[in-house]
Amino acid sequence: MTDAELRKRLDAVVGQKDKPSVGRDPVNQPMIRHWCDAVGDRNPVYTDPEFAARSVHGGIVAPPTMVQAWIMLGLVPPEQRLGGGPLREVMTLLDAAGYTSVVATNCQQEYRRYLVPGDLITITSEVSSISDEKQTALGAGRFVDQVMVYTDQRGEEVCRQRWRILKFKPRQLAQQQQVQQQAQQQQQQQAAASPRAPRRPKPSISHDNAFFWEGVEQRELRIQRCKRCKKLQHPPGPMCPQCHSLELDYVRASGRGKVFSYVVAHHPPVPPFQYPHVIVLVELEEGTRLVSHFVSHDTEAQVGMPVVVAFTEVEPGLVLPLFRPAA
Repeated sequence: MTDAELRKRLDAVVGQKDKPSVGRDPVNQPMIRHWCDAVGDRNPVYTDPEFAARSVHGGIVAPPTMVQAWIMLGLVPPEQRLGGGPLREVMTLLDAAGYTSVVATNCQQEYRRYLVPGDLITITSEVSSISDEKQTALGAGRFVDQVMVYTDQRGEEVCRQRWRILKFKPRQLAQQQQVQQQAQQQQQQQAAASPRAPRRPKPSISHDNAFFWEGVEQRELRIQRCKRCKKLQHPPGPMCPQCHSLELDYVRASGRGKVFSYVVAHHPPVPPFQYPHVIVLVELEEGTRLVSHFVSHDTEAQVGMPVVVAFTEVEPGLVLPLFRPAA
């Protein structure tokens, strides 16, 4: 399909309204409470009937930002979430044209009134616009805009939402897949030429913990720290669990600590580990704890035993922070 043909077929879908979808349940207090617990919203007008009765609302109201919760379909197959309407047709056309990946970019909601228990919500959506191909950091893509209108059981509009996604051709992903395929082929060729012992599973490295493994390569034990409240945390995460700050860095730990707990694995044996396999929970001098392996030729692990990190190349190219007796 040429770009002009794709553009023509996409334009034919713009402006078409999807079939209205009615929420599975009316607005209700238990769901409001679950949502507030999940996001940490402590506003009593949402959960305390006596407080809400004395407020300007005269009773319990639902948080406006949970409006989408009332029309969610639940755990259904992905193809049922899109249904067979205009958005499904757009996704199918873009997938066929190579725009196989998707990421949300914008969401704007306008609230007309608070929802109260008993309201039954219906949503109607339409594809309002589809951009020409744009070059983005993720790859070439097209922005798809939707307008979603939420109405109550009387047909009155309670919220209007504008939602934008980017359907893109995953240039970086394709390059990564090509590299992975080449590496797999090389590994298969090497395995066929000379059988080798099972290798250890590689650590899963993400944006949140990359600094930790970079430190291990440099024989440093790095612990994540919140820049705002100075709280240390391990394993690393995207947010400080204490003050919810997103500004994070790290400190270089001394590598010394004590065995807080340990377990000795005997069965079932999993290659390439040697058994009995001693796994320790180490409490570092800095106060955080981490799980690692205990290595010693003549000493058994004990709770309270002083230990020190031992950066060990367990196999070519793989260094891990193991722990040994400090003495």
